Amino acid sequence: MSTRNYQSRLYQGNQSEKRVDTLTVEEALQINVNGDAFTLTMRTPGDDQALVRGLLHSEGVIKNPSFLPVLIIKKENEQGILTKVEVPIPQEEIGEGYSNSRNLLSVSSCGICGKTSLEDQQFLGACLNEQKTFSTESLEFAFDQMSKVQEAFKKSGGSHAAAAFDWKGEMLCFAEDIGRHNAVDKVAGKLILNQEYKNAALITVSGRISYEIVIKCFKAKIPILAAVSAPSSLAVDYAKELGITLMAFCRDDRATCYAHTERIITNNKNTQAS
Repeated sequence: MSTRNYQSRLYQGNQSEKRVDTLTVEEALQINVNGDAFTLTMRTPGDDQALVRGLLHSEGVIKNPSFLPVLIIKKENEQGILTKVEVPIPQEEIGEGYSNSRNLLSVSSCGICGKTSLEDQQFLGACLNEQKTFSTESLEFAFDQMSKVQEAFKKSGGSHAAAAFDWKGEMLCFAEDIGRHNAVDKVAGKLILNQEYKNAALITVSGRISYEIVIKCFKAKIPILAAVSAPSSLAVDYAKELGITLMAFCRDDRATCYAHTERIITNNKNTQAS
């Protein structure tokens, strides 16, 4: 199951409508080697055996390419998606990469949460309950502002951007990086250093949204997260639980909200998100 349907609300101009969108699934797979947690990979389910074997090869955990270990299913979730596997590897087949088990995290996008087991994913903390609202017009203006200052992208076409804005839609800070996770971290750091941490209402990102970006937004206590591209299924799930208004496909005069639409308003009172 590589995709999942989610209810959403499409905003276009001063109109909005409910719809159902199909998102790429992002789920955790914990890989144990000889009884110990080796890594936690965030991936789209499917071809898991090939994924595990390829990862163990590329990381030098198995030194013999011809050795094909048996994957033992240890756990599945309620949807039947594999969430934990055991890989028994004889000592003579273990490579030097096995010693890096506590530092390795393989994700579906560049970013590190530093976790090696499913239990470590449990996220504690009260969800965000900010009652203020943000207009779709200010959202479009925010992306225009971010686009204008993406100098590295204009030169290379290979960098991501993130920016923070206040409730009036004014930019507080901006950052670029080859990884969108790094760009988000830089923005959070700038907000702290500039003592504007509490003024941030929105963070925009130039790429897609994984669950890690949602968590970074939550840790920074920024209630609205918006991206140019798609969110993953897990990003939407986390946003709903953590009180994050999640906007995606923010291009031209369009934007789609997948979680906490109550913070998004338009000029047309009849289409205010509910």
